[in-house]
Amino acid sequence: MSERRRIPLSEPVLDGNEQAYVAECFASNFVSSVGPFIERFEREFAAYVGARFAVACASGTAALHVAMRLLGVGPGDEVFVPTLTFIASANPIAYERATPVFVDAEERTWNIDPALVVEEIERRVRAGLRLPRAVEVVHILGHPADIDPIVTICERHGIAVIEDAAEALGARWSAGAGAGRHVGTLGRVGCFSFNGNKIVTTGGGGMIVTDDESLARRAKHLTTQARLPGAEYRHDEVGYNYRLTNMAAALGVAQLEQLPRFVAAKRAIARRYDEAFGDRPELSLPPRVGWADPTYWLYSVRARTRRNRILAALAERAIEARPIWSPLHTQPMYATAPRLGGTVAERIFAEGVSLPCTPNLPERDQRVVIDEVLRQVAD
Repeated sequence: MSERRRIPLSEPVLDGNEQAYVAECFASNFVSSVGPFIERFEREFAAYVGARFAVACASGTAALHVAMRLLGVGPGDEVFVPTLTFIASANPIAYERATPVFVDAEERTWNIDPALVVEEIERRVRAGLRLPRAVEVVHILGHPADIDPIVTICERHGIAVIEDAAEALGARWSAGAGAGRHVGTLGRVGCFSFNGNKIVTTGGGGMIVTDDESLARRAKHLTTQARLPGAEYRHDEVGYNYRLTNMAAALGVAQLEQLPRFVAAKRAIARRYDEAFGDRPELSLPPRVGWADPTYWLYSVRARTRRNRILAALAERAIEARPIWSPLHTQPMYATAPRLGGTVAERIFAEGVSLPCTPNLPERDQRVVIDEVLRQVAD
């Protein structure tokens, strides 16, 4: 009996200039954390998202960790962060011995609930209580968060805004204060990931973007072990070996050249899923609001009582799918952390299923996924 053909959830598409650019690295012997592709990737990435500066890092988690350092997050500080996100959004807060305050999701976007953030900051101001050092806004699954109310109140009270845009490269706001802007560019610092399953990959890597030249300069300093210029090995603070390699950046440059095609393909896949699932009362389509242009990094539906059944059936047919992340306040290391809000994130987790949406997913394979999902909700 032949083995079932696997349908991946989200995997790299490496059909551009990746091999040619990596071969240039071999030919020039620039294979480590120095080389022309690093600067080129930073320059072209900043231009794409509309930021003044970009600093390439070894991972998206490293980018977030450096962002915490840039904004002065430290012991005794609090950082508001959504509970419905991948754990890498919260861990860098703990690295700096600060306290994450987990904020519930909102039903409209599944992202951090801005009303809860505004309400808590206003409550603290009225009571004369200490304010958070920063608010970390995460744009999950490729959909922009409702960031305007958060930016407005944070600017009023001197609170930094960090954007975790690891999953949303290419997404923008289409209305509001950020109309036309890319995710990652409204906060003081934005962070992206280029892990193997992201819309653009460098194998592993990340990027910090900012319009603040001093922050960009210090970010590069921290990611290169905080080494001072000169022949002597002198360092003026604790830094990190967080610089992206030239080989990884070469992949990034080649991938960035194809990003518009990847985004268009993701949106086409989302439209076909929408058409198939839109009239099924057992399924809820992914978030989509009028002021956002999402990229559907992972196309995710809510399946109410059939989530586990769908996941098991897809796995049986070698179709990769996965649940939404367990809310971070349910993780053992964060079980006693403070929280804002109710149980929206828990409901999304209990119902959410992410379906295959690799940019080069053939329509015939998507039809297989659709047919199996519909079969599982039909009775």
